[in-house]
Amino acid sequence: MSGLTLTARLDPEEKRGLVRLSRGALARGGLLPGDPVRVGGARETHGRAVPGDVADGDVALGACLAGNSGVAEGEPVTLCRAALAPLRSVALRLDAMERARPDDLRDGLFDMALTEGDRLRVALPGGHAADVEIAEVSPEPAGFLTEATTISLVTRTARPYDGIGGLETQIAQVHEVVAAPLLRPELYERLGLPAPRGILFTGPPGSGKTLLARAVAARTQASFFHIAGPEIVSKHYGESERALREIFESARRAAPAILFIDEIDAIAPARAALSDEKQVERRVVAQLLTLLDGLEDRGRVVVLAATNPPDMIDPALRRPGRFDREIAFRPPTPDQRRAILEVHLARSPLARDADLAAIAEASHGYVGADLAALAREAAVAALSRAVKDAKGEANVALEDLTITQADLRAGLDATGPSALRGLSSEARPVTWDNLGGLTAARHALDVALLQPRRHPGLCAALGVRPARGVLLSGPPGSGKTLLARALATETGMNLVPVRPPRVLSRYLGDAERAVSDIFRTARDTAPTLIFFDEFDALAPRRGGQDAVLDRIVAQLLVELDGLEDREDVLVVAATNRAASLDPALTRPGRFDAVIDCAVPEAAERASILAVHLAGRPCAPDVTAEAIAAETEGASGADLADLVAAAARAALARLIAGGESPAAPEITGEDVAAALAARRAALQVRSTDFVSEGSQTCRMTS
Repeated sequence: MSGLTLTARLDPEEKRGLVRLSRGALARGGLLPGDPVRVGGARETHGRAVPGDVADGDVALGACLAGNSGVAEGEPVTLCRAALAPLRSVALRLDAMERARPDDLRDGLFDMALTEGDRLRVALPGGHAADVEIAEVSPEPAGFLTEATTISLVTRTARPYDGIGGLETQIAQVHEVVAAPLLRPELYERLGLPAPRGILFTGPPGSGKTLLARAVAARTQASFFHIAGPEIVSKHYGESERALREIFESARRAAPAILFIDEIDAIAPARAALSDEKQVERRVVAQLLTLLDGLEDRGRVVVLAATNPPDMIDPALRRPGRFDREIAFRPPTPDQRRAILEVHLARSPLARDADLAAIAEASHGYVGADLAALAREAAVAALSRAVKDAKGEANVALEDLTITQADLRAGLDATGPSALRGLSSEARPVTWDNLGGLTAARHALDVALLQPRRHPGLCAALGVRPARGVLLSGPPGSGKTLLARALATETGMNLVPVRPPRVLSRYLGDAERAVSDIFRTARDTAPTLIFFDEFDALAPRRGGQDAVLDRIVAQLLVELDGLEDREDVLVVAATNRAASLDPALTRPGRFDAVIDCAVPEAAERASILAVHLAGRPCAPDVTAEAIAAETEGASGADLADLVAAAARAALARLIAGGESPAAPEITGEDVAAALAARRAALQVRSTDFVSEGSQTCRMTS
């Protein structure tokens, strides 16, 4: 397209498709004020040329005209005169929920140059606006809309939430109870149906609560007011209540409006649980109740609030008429995680081997914010790899920047479920191959847990279900913790390790709340394996002198029974005093399998020693079998310590002798020294566990 080539400048005030040029540019292009022009960038559209206060080499375009031509601020745009005729007919495509009559649209589009495929924002009576697409024009491809133009409306399915992945259920609920009343209040008035006054979002941090609140505000063109719960609380008398009143008043003046209160539990905790010193919180709760009850113009101001623990907020807020609906944001499923990843990586160049489905399967427990972090880390890994391959940032070509499956895996390794960070979830590098011995225990776990998961159809036909709880019993150092970590890796579950100090508290109710929080987090980040170490310290027989432990046992019973229909949460506990546990816990249905981790036999000791000797230089006379024969009764931890002691003995020998051989090694002499040094640790010890009343550990001389 020949004609004038000018630099685009955006004019935010222009909404009528006018192309503003200097008078010199008009003259050079042979244009008169009001002439139709073709506007060419990445795409062609049309407008009317008019003189304006712009530089001679520039052209001022409105946002819609610039968007339809595919040009941005500072980019070149080509203009030439066009011959346009009045349109006989035009078909306009609207979202399903847009409120617009053909006559109102005619007034808003009158005498504008319309091009097929254009997207426009049309002003409507009452200060409203409608987003329309020019679906079809006759004659093609463009023309002016006149009084004689026939207008037809084509409804399209609204897709206002394209930038949000994995929240289809929540989007549908929010659209029904928030967006629809704001977009079409007359429908609710006709039915005498009051619009919801408040909606409570519940779910873990990063699950998309704030994102969806902002999206529905944009969808409804409502004013958006954001309140961060902790920021509203002030130490000065009356300031918190005044700040709330001012925000609600601002929302009323800007109606239709959405008022979003984040972390509402910080400003509206349950008053019954507040001490007498917490008078500020009591007044804030009372003020919030008053303001919610004062929203007489229902549907014009909607209050959305978000909290992680809904039970922490005052019950008076959760009754109908205040927060009418509660919408839960659960951690996404694998399919939803893939949709979220696709949103975050939509503009990223993915290599052919990038498998988002595999990453979605492996990222269990991740919420939307975690997946966004994963995508960022993958991009960083891709950039680092490209810089390293090109030997410097200056040598990296843009076309060489792609995100591979290895980059996505690196992003997965660098991140984790944010819900588990508070529980200090351990890394899971342990696999079956890292374990020596424990043959019988591994077989029992395979039968109780892994086989039902590998063959779900066969097990369903036979009525076989995986064990919901497994109790590992054995002497200290027998590998119970390693076995639990390897089990988490083998099943692909998140691991939540729990030790007694994490749960026990001197404050009334804190211990039970800690147990409840652990199980709730496990359900939210499922599939999850909860591992209770030193379980006998948390769940001894009830009836003793410690009421706290009795309450912990009662809470554990409640939580274990609550897992009856959950096959994606597994509880594993370890103890060396199984006989001291409360019998109610060890019955079938709670801990379905009790597995002994006995002291290893000679062959198992050799297997364990082979694992620990791997990678260490040893003399020919140092073999796993020879050491196993000398360590009868030793546990796995004893054997690991013995190998480490032998390595230290070799180091001391070499340093004392002033030797620095090219290939240092552990000799039989070093092993003998380690055996002698560890003899006291390998003597007879008493154990109390389920399978044997005692174990005799001895070392042969």
